[in-house]
Amino acid sequence: MKKFLLLLLVLSVGFQGALLAQTRTVTGKVTGGDDGQGIPRVNITVKGTTRGVPSGLDGTYTIEVSPSDVLVFSFVGYITKEVPVGNQTTINVTLDPDYAELEEVVVVGYGSQEKKEITSSVVALDAEDFNQGNVNDPTQLLQGKVPGLSIYNKGGNPNGGATIRLRGISTVGANVQPLVVIDGVIGASLDNVDPNDIATVNVLKDGSAAAIYGSRGSAGVILVTTKSGNRGGGLQASYNGYVAADEVFRFQPVMTPDEYVATGGNDLGSRTIWQEEITRTGISHVHNIAVSGGSENTTFRVSTNFRNIQGVLKKSGFDQINARANVNHYALNDRLNIQFNLSMTNRDQNFSFNEAFRYAALFNPTAPIRNPDGSYFQAILFDNFNPVAIIEQNVNLGKRNNLNFNTQMSYDILDNLTWSANYAQQFTTFTGGTFYPSNSLFRGFDRTGLASRRTDESKFTLFETYGTFVKDFDNANLTISAGYSFQEEVFTGFGMEAGNFPSNDLGYNIIGSSGNILGDGANVSLFSYESPENRIIAFFGRVNFSLDNGIFVNASVRREGSTKLGAENRWGTFPAFGVGADLLNYFDIAAFSQLKLRAGYGVTGSLPGPSGLAQDLFSYGFGGGGTVSFVRAGNPDLKWEEKAEINLGLDFGLLGGQLSGSLDVYSRDINDFILERTVDPAVYGTDRRYENAGKLNTKGLEFAINHAGIGSGDLNWSPGVVLSTYSTTLEEFVIPEQMIANLGSPGQNGTNMVRIAVGEKIGQIWGPVFSGNVDAEGRPVFVDLNNDGNLNTDQGNALDDDGDFQQLGNGIPTLEIGWTNQLSYGNWDLNVFFRAAFGHSLVNTFRAFYEPIDLGAINSYNRTKTDLQIPELQVAQFSSLYVEKADFFRLDNATLGYNFDMSNNSMFSKLRMYLSVQNAFVITNYQGIDPDPSLVDINDGNVLAPGIDRRNNYFTSRTFTFGLNVGF
Repeated sequence: MKKFLLLLLVLSVGFQGALLAQTRTVTGKVTGGDDGQGIPRVNITVKGTTRGVPSGLDGTYTIEVSPSDVLVFSFVGYITKEVPVGNQTTINVTLDPDYAELEEVVVVGYGSQEKKEITSSVVALDAEDFNQGNVNDPTQLLQGKVPGLSIYNKGGNPNGGATIRLRGISTVGANVQPLVVIDGVIGASLDNVDPNDIATVNVLKDGSAAAIYGSRGSAGVILVTTKSGNRGGGLQASYNGYVAADEVFRFQPVMTPDEYVATGGNDLGSRTIWQEEITRTGISHVHNIAVSGGSENTTFRVSTNFRNIQGVLKKSGFDQINARANVNHYALNDRLNIQFNLSMTNRDQNFSFNEAFRYAALFNPTAPIRNPDGSYFQAILFDNFNPVAIIEQNVNLGKRNNLNFNTQMSYDILDNLTWSANYAQQFTTFTGGTFYPSNSLFRGFDRTGLASRRTDESKFTLFETYGTFVKDFDNANLTISAGYSFQEEVFTGFGMEAGNFPSNDLGYNIIGSSGNILGDGANVSLFSYESPENRIIAFFGRVNFSLDNGIFVNASVRREGSTKLGAENRWGTFPAFGVGADLLNYFDIAAFSQLKLRAGYGVTGSLPGPSGLAQDLFSYGFGGGGTVSFVRAGNPDLKWEEKAEINLGLDFGLLGGQLSGSLDVYSRDINDFILERTVDPAVYGTDRRYENAGKLNTKGLEFAINHAGIGSGDLNWSPGVVLSTYSTTLEEFVIPEQMIANLGSPGQNGTNMVRIAVGEKIGQIWGPVFSGNVDAEGRPVFVDLNNDGNLNTDQGNALDDDGDFQQLGNGIPTLEIGWTNQLSYGNWDLNVFFRAAFGHSLVNTFRAFYEPIDLGAINSYNRTKTDLQIPELQVAQFSSLYVEKADFFRLDNATLGYNFDMSNNSMFSKLRMYLSVQNAFVITNYQGIDPDPSLVDINDGNVLAPGIDRRNNYFTSRTFTFGLNVGF
């Protein structure tokens, strides 16, 4: 055995010596096929290993290899090349440019830039990056994909829009949603574009990028580009369709009927699971058919989208048809380009009644749905209604129509001078109606039936024109753009509510027969309105300058005027400046294949939502022969809200560009909120007036990192992570400290839960601290926080100096994460996307109202039952007991697809089938149904009151989808 081991050792040493004898030093230079210059930081590796070296600043390299090795030369923007070593000791390689990547452009305001020249914080996504599955709102494509962009549709109501925040709160008294630009049309409606028709989405996050849009860019900008035909691409057709099944992910945890009876509840003889009675498995169908084509001079694409969407709440959902067409024509040797886009959407909506969720959790679980005579069982109690009756008896319908079109033209006047123009109009009409029959205890019973109808219309007109001049120098490039923008919008509406009907058979169409109209007119509610022609006129300009393909400078300014502001302050100026440097152009940093430093500063404005705030407001009353009342004083000095933002960014690449990412830090100041204030009547003649006041500061950090692909052979895994964190401080305000966000009825109308204070962070949930003990009367015992021997815990005294209150949590997350995993193996692909948020809290209002077991009122309604319940507690009073940390980690989407090989098929060019599950699981300690942050109080839309999980929130669902993508 020893001789055998010795022989193996000798052979091993000899073999290794032979290998060492065969290794050699290879040197060479890597140059670019475009200019013949040496390329620095090329990743040179031995194929199948991790051994490798980068090229130097002049493109030269040295590496130890064996004759059997194959060298792989890769660099961002160039086509990868493989070279066998053999007997060579010098290997010079020329890499050909990958023009598709080198010339990758990103759409920005009024034009585009090469990605490498961008100095602001911009994220570009295409169809490969989008979320998949049952997506009915274009914003769902982006959820968790863009650092700093928060998108939450809490509960997932199919008729409810998502709450969108870009880098936190951008304003207090104006629009907080980012500006949407679709195919160059500012303010276009996302409701009028089907997710299947979107080609790319670019998000302008910081002020230096958004300032070119002036007053409408304060909350950030989302640029949407829809799909179009390809020049010379011939005729193509596609079908994309899927069927999806939604089921309730989690019900409110309440007592079972037997638990309710055992606790002392009144047993009415039935066993009804009310939450199951009002919900269903929602089956949705989506079908998209598109035809596109193109000759050398003309391209076109037309598509039609059908959506039949059912929510998990019975009678909730919509039927929608959307049609989109675009034509793109080139003439005069491509010097003239004319584009035309048209889109129409018709959506019939059934809103159902979210209140049913609330009453399904509290209605007596032993009550029957109907009485023996077929009528609905009703408990004659305050704030207690049969949830099935709410849905089945009443009607809540709407119909929305959107139409927009735009025509764009660009003409190359000279080889380096282009003139562009864009004209667009958008029309939106909404009609809605509700009806509550005379036997509806929920509403209508006291009015002998109740009906309402309303209609709202809006018209938006846009005209913009601008010129672009480009000049190339020996080692520099200059681009100058300048233009003019005109925007006008008008809103009109009419509505009526009346009761006292002779019949329930005609629904809200019987409103003309109302006894309130024909007799007692005091119970008729009427409204009508028409806004003035709100106009924005702007002049803008931008300069882009690059030097040595390594220094990039961008500057812009927009001078804008609005009719919504006071006569003395209608015009504002919004400047921006950015600079970037490709550090690898000047420094030899071996680890990086890309390293660009960016810095930007930009100012944007924000306009008030309503019109006429700068003018006096009067009202008219018929009493006493007719009277005119002075309601609100005008403010001729009313001006813009203004946001100024500084952004520092770093774009980097490692491993020859296989690993890439970005880091951004920012600070933004928001000044001069537009708010209605109480003023001195002796000075203004009334006690109300809109004024500018207040200041917010937000500081944040955003990080993104992506890998182009890990694996070998047919297996590849491309992971990516985005994360963001921010906090907002109220630095100035007209009221130093106040409590907002009322908990509500029954019994807690005076309970405000959120504190805002100058010098402190936004989002503070404020209240007494529960000690864990209960007194002899079943009341919670709170902590004496100031140790003065006296408990002052009534919520109305929350701001008292001797009050025993403290911050119980914050409604804004401190960290948000999105983790994408794209895997492929042969013809299979798997996309797994996780989403998480940490650091935020939620007020669980179901627990705050219905968890304490009041033995004297147990017959009134069911009780919430969670792991945090205190059995001895009988009195409901807001405290830390009902404020829960809502950290979560969620498998948001998993999609498995198979791509059939169509290379030998003459009929189909593509055939893909996929299965998807959304909201597969969530890891959280939150006892409510959905731990997603609540960034705005849904009761009144207050953005300063995050963190309230209200009782009327829609139930969260889990969705299973089977889909088919076919290309012809």
